[in-house]
Amino acid sequence: MGVCSLTKVLVTGGAGFIGSNLVDLLIQGGNDVHVIDDLSTGLREFLNPEATFIESDLLDDSFDVAKACEGVTTVYHLAANADVKDGWLHPDKDLHQNVRATLRVAEACRLAGVADLVFTSTGSVYGEAKIFPTPETEPFPRQTSLYGASKVAAEGFLEAYAEAGFFGVTIFRLVSSLGPRYTHGHVIDFVRQLTSHPDRLMVLGNGFQEKSYFHVSDCVRALTSLRGQSGANVFNIGRPDTTTVRESIAVITQALGVSPDVQFGDANQGWIGDNPRILLDTARAQAAGWVPQWGLREAIEDTVRYLVDNPHLMATASA
Repeated sequence: MGVCSLTKVLVTGGAGFIGSNLVDLLIQGGNDVHVIDDLSTGLREFLNPEATFIESDLLDDSFDVAKACEGVTTVYHLAANADVKDGWLHPDKDLHQNVRATLRVAEACRLAGVADLVFTSTGSVYGEAKIFPTPETEPFPRQTSLYGASKVAAEGFLEAYAEAGFFGVTIFRLVSSLGPRYTHGHVIDFVRQLTSHPDRLMVLGNGFQEKSYFHVSDCVRALTSLRGQSGANVFNIGRPDTTTVRESIAVITQALGVSPDVQFGDANQGWIGDNPRILLDTARAQAAGWVPQWGLREAIEDTVRYLVDNPHLMATASA
């Protein structure tokens, strides 16, 4: 089901990186888009002025989420804590923001008679996978982060609602996105360091971690073009290739025109819960018609350009 077939839709986390890009695409498709965001990590400047904005916290018991869902055909639930490192500093954050909030949204959809719920999960649910590329059918291994564990739990709740017949669910297990409005991750950390002191760069980990990135425009196309099936559906979304942290540094430094002294750590992880390698099998999504259009290097370069043009975002963003 394509974008133009929708009418009133709701996006939670619609002032965030992926959420705001999704809102733009939905509005371009002629939809009546409503956004819920508490602006704890999302930015008001990212909001599309044509969207109806509700500034509220999904965990606020006084906020009637079901009322916000009235008349909505599809809910895109993107609001979440996506900071793996921060989860260990505040262990209850992933539980509340990623599990409890998802359950509140699911129950609101049931009460309001929403037809479809689209959920952004993560490739981190596969932990330290043994099979690469990792297919959707791969059993979940032992979890390596609270973030990944919380997304596994949220997926389970949504699948239960779908199996009960309350609404259709499409779950997207994403790799990391890059592009306009990107505000979180090691690319922004590197650009921030290098614009502050171009002669040196400190890197967490040994730099041999393999990362799989894709452009946010490819991400939001997947969220809108692969939805609408009945029951519960799961899609891996990402590119068919990876880059090491060291290789991404070469792209970033070349884009910035700098030649820093790079200092690496010793571990094969940058932090607790950092997956040394992630590469998802996206054959299912490609068979359904979705193919990434941006190359990996192009996505990194586009992100660097955006950050250089919007330096204020690096002042408050987390690495």
